[in-house]
Amino acid sequence: MAPEVFGGGNKLLHNVIGGIGVIEGNGGLLRVGLPWQSVHDGKNYRHQPLRLSVCIEAPRGAIADVLSRHDNVRALFDNGWLHLFALDEEGYMA
Repeated sequence: MAPEVFGGGNKLLHNVIGGIGVIEGNGGLLRVGLPWQSVHDGKNYRHQPLRLSVCIEAPRGAIADVLSRHDNVRALFDNGWLHLFALDEEGYMA
C-alpha cells in the first residue's frame, strides 16, 4: 500500500467531501483512503495495512464465470487489491 498516495492523509486537517472522501485543509486532491494515523503512530506501525478479503459461498465455476465477464472486478483480485476466498459445499475455504 502507499498511504502517502492513496491514503487519507492527516486526519487533523480533514474536510469531508460528498460523503465519499476528504480533502486536507481547504483544497487539494480528493483522498478516499484511510488516514495514515490508522496504521502508524508517527514512529512505528501499529498494525500492517491490510487489503480487503472477500469470501464467497458459491461453486468455483460460478465464481470464475462471473469474473470472466467482469474484467475490472477480476483485475482487483489479479493485481492483489482484493483477496478472494471461496467457501465450498462442505464448508472448506479455498
